[in-house]
Amino acid sequence: MAASAKSFLADAGYGEQELDANSALMELDKGLRSGKLGEQCEAVVRFPRLFQKYPFPILINSAFLKLADVFRVGNNFLRLCVLKVTQQSEKHLEKILNVDEFVKRVFSVIHSNDPVARAITLRMLGSMASIIPERKNAHHSIRQSLDSHDNVEVEAAIFAAANFSAQSKDFAAGICNKISEMIQGLATPVDLKLKLIPILQHMHHDASLASSSRQLLQQLVTSYPSTKMVIVTLHTFTLLAASSLVDIPKQIQLLLQYLKNDPRKAVKRLAIQDLKLLANKTPHTWSRENIQALCESALHTPYDSLKLGMLSVLSTLSGTIAIKQYFSSAPGTAATTARSFDLVKLAQECCYHNNRGIAAHGVRILTNISASCQEKDLLPLEQDAVFGLESLLVLCSQDDSPGAQATLKITLTCMVKLVKCRPHLSQSVVESLLTQLHSAQDAARILMCHCLAAIAMQLPVLADGMLGDLMDLYKLIGRSTTDKKQELLVSLATVIFVSSQKALSSEIKTVIKQQLENASNGWTAYRIARQASRMGNHDMARELYQSLLTQVASEHFYFWLNSLKEFSHAEQCLTGLQEDNYSSALSCIAEALKSYHKGIASLTAASTPLNPLSFQCGFVKLRIDLLQAFSQLICTCNSLKTSPPPAIATTIAMTSGNDLQRCGRISNQACMKHSMEEFQNLATRYGDLYQSSFDADSATLRNVELQQQSCLLISHAIEALILDPESASFQEYSSNGTAHVESEYERRMMSVFNHVLEEVESLNRKYAPVSYLASNTCLCNAVIALLKVPLSFQRYFFQKLQSTSIKLALSPSPRNPAEPIAVQNNQQLALKVEGVVQHGSKPGLFRKIQSVCLNVSSVLQSKSGQDYKIPIDNMTNEMEQRVEPHNDYFSTQFLLNFVILGTHNITVESSVIDSNGIVWKTGPKTTIFVKSLEDPYSQQVRLQQQQGQPPSQQQQQRTGYSRF
Repeated sequence: MAASAKSFLADAGYGEQELDANSALMELDKGLRSGKLGEQCEAVVRFPRLFQKYPFPILINSAFLKLADVFRVGNNFLRLCVLKVTQQSEKHLEKILNVDEFVKRVFSVIHSNDPVARAITLRMLGSMASIIPERKNAHHSIRQSLDSHDNVEVEAAIFAAANFSAQSKDFAAGICNKISEMIQGLATPVDLKLKLIPILQHMHHDASLASSSRQLLQQLVTSYPSTKMVIVTLHTFTLLAASSLVDIPKQIQLLLQYLKNDPRKAVKRLAIQDLKLLANKTPHTWSRENIQALCESALHTPYDSLKLGMLSVLSTLSGTIAIKQYFSSAPGTAATTARSFDLVKLAQECCYHNNRGIAAHGVRILTNISASCQEKDLLPLEQDAVFGLESLLVLCSQDDSPGAQATLKITLTCMVKLVKCRPHLSQSVVESLLTQLHSAQDAARILMCHCLAAIAMQLPVLADGMLGDLMDLYKLIGRSTTDKKQELLVSLATVIFVSSQKALSSEIKTVIKQQLENASNGWTAYRIARQASRMGNHDMARELYQSLLTQVASEHFYFWLNSLKEFSHAEQCLTGLQEDNYSSALSCIAEALKSYHKGIASLTAASTPLNPLSFQCGFVKLRIDLLQAFSQLICTCNSLKTSPPPAIATTIAMTSGNDLQRCGRISNQACMKHSMEEFQNLATRYGDLYQSSFDADSATLRNVELQQQSCLLISHAIEALILDPESASFQEYSSNGTAHVESEYERRMMSVFNHVLEEVESLNRKYAPVSYLASNTCLCNAVIALLKVPLSFQRYFFQKLQSTSIKLALSPSPRNPAEPIAVQNNQQLALKVEGVVQHGSKPGLFRKIQSVCLNVSSVLQSKSGQDYKIPIDNMTNEMEQRVEPHNDYFSTQFLLNFVILGTHNITVESSVIDSNGIVWKTGPKTTIFVKSLEDPYSQQVRLQQQQGQPPSQQQQQRTGYSRF
């Protein structure tokens, strides 16, 4: 019923016109005042949509007060609608400003003679428990209703009691004995006891309350051995332990005891389910004995369904710290140590089980053990894991049922994990995937292609010899007519691009283009072009973008594709660079810049107010500036050849003590210093782009980071070779080769970084001071080496998987944005900043907001009146506060001084801090104007002083009597 109501409420707002907040609220208020029940109900169910659109307290407070009025005077059906709206809008409840008035209107219905009306009111109170946890009249009403003779009212009281117990320590302590008496009372029906017991899971506010609840549950388990009672009591037991934390080891033992000794399958299934919950929540509390007991139960059970559940718990534990504790050398006899391998024995038995699910968990356990345990005696498990994975691959790739596909996903995930931890196994895994690819079902082929691409991104294992098989398969798929054809073409093309990232042969390009022409699906061609851009195959991408230009209906899409075509052409121009051929390098960079400028013009035309393409524009502008900086550096180095330093430059440098004199007049003109500062400035701008990309995936952020590092590298090389060789340090730029490399692009960039650093360091050590010729050659070769690595346009350039934005509201705020707010200069302005965090369809996919940092600053724009000598502290306001959003809403206040008369510009800027403590400059930035006015009394005194008059009699009287 709740689910259907939710979908009904969600769909109720269609056809509603775009209105501002007040107009929308008035429109709904008109519906609430209608005499027709249908119109009233329609108005009520539109409120959640209103809250979603305008999530600020002023509107929400007014709306909930109107709903409370409807609840007070309406019939039970209207009350039910208001209840559903309240439950659906639970995260907005804390924005109600007049909580007392809201509760008063709702609570008046509790005195009704209608038990259904009282039941709905109790559920309403329970739904509001988060904002009224300590209301004694609500507590009293719930206690009273628990003794009611009407079942509907009692069930509503139980719902309210559970919600209040979760929020209020006092209510939980007070109601615990009452619940205990009802559960143990003979007069209470069994079905009511089953509903009362789950309330005890909320009795975790202090140790004594949790202990007494645990004792009661222990009594119930032994006193009421029926299946339903045991299941409800054990599950409540588990939830209470998980919340109170202290009793988790005892609870694990209790569940294992029931799993081993209780003959009922339903109880065993419940025990497994709760063990899985505890394995996910607190794997560190599982002892060696607990895992051993679970292994023994799994080995001895004759039922596949129970074995599957136990293996599910063990596979969850095998990916956590618990597995290390299990295999660590424990004190005890040799027999105990030998039995510790029951887990391995169980996994090996299950790898070839006829139940796919059991086999999948078996290989996952073996994979996790191989990945996390490095002991020598466990090395044979690697081969067991590989054989188990290969057998599952063969079994599931021939079956296109949903269950087989789910098992195949687990298998392929294990393959990627195993190869990542054990690179020497990659060749056999890849060969088995390629062999099976030909005979597999299409749905399985897509998943296997994703797996191959993931492995090949980490390790260059797809040799050129394997490309032939892949191309044959591509031709075969192009001729097929299955419904998975388009998806398969994209997946297979991705594998081909990954396996030949350095350059695509003309034969491969011809085959791909031919198949795309036959497929005649523009979206498929675009996705393949996008993958080519990500993998650095820009010539292929340019041809595909070119072919798509005439197939789009919107001019924004046309400009977007045209910009991508120009960017691909620009990067293709850079592939012809050669070391020691600097004039050719300059012409290639100039050609690339020409295409980039055309592309940025198209990209700007493709942007819309709803989709401003800010990251794309920022990334491309930085790339243009970086190419210009590289070009300028090569020109500067070339000019040294035409006007080298004089022969006595070294002597002059030694006598003057200025080492820059060795470079001749170029250093005097500070060209090299200017170039170094330019690269440092570019690195700072790349850092700013990184900080503003909160929603970007990790690969995109790593790409931006690599661009920033390349700027810092060239800046460091200029300093180390030319400007300041003695003080240049190499330690902060040491190789990061030990870090795990995620892509071929990163691998190649890191290789160039290390090579350039080694060259610079060796020149510094061998030939100190370094000759201008050697240093110029080293710098130019470094630039060419960096440009020869094809740029990768990562996912965030094309696709935004996570969307997060902040909406700010300031009060007081002027009616007209250009109109200033008037404030007297002897008073402080209390600026209230409210904000709402808005998410897309996948909130928190890459990172979550921990807190919001608000920065308020004011700047004097224009003075009015005389200039007074005022301390600098009073001239500006600079404040910062951090607030944690609750239910995506936050609010805080700032006190601002405006002592100087005139117009002040206040800027409020927000940035977010994620769960790792990293600050992201997401914005937005909001501006308001304040006009500081002189207070009337000071103004009168000043005017009288200017006219040379003593203060008036009336003024003296005011001063004398002001104390009264």
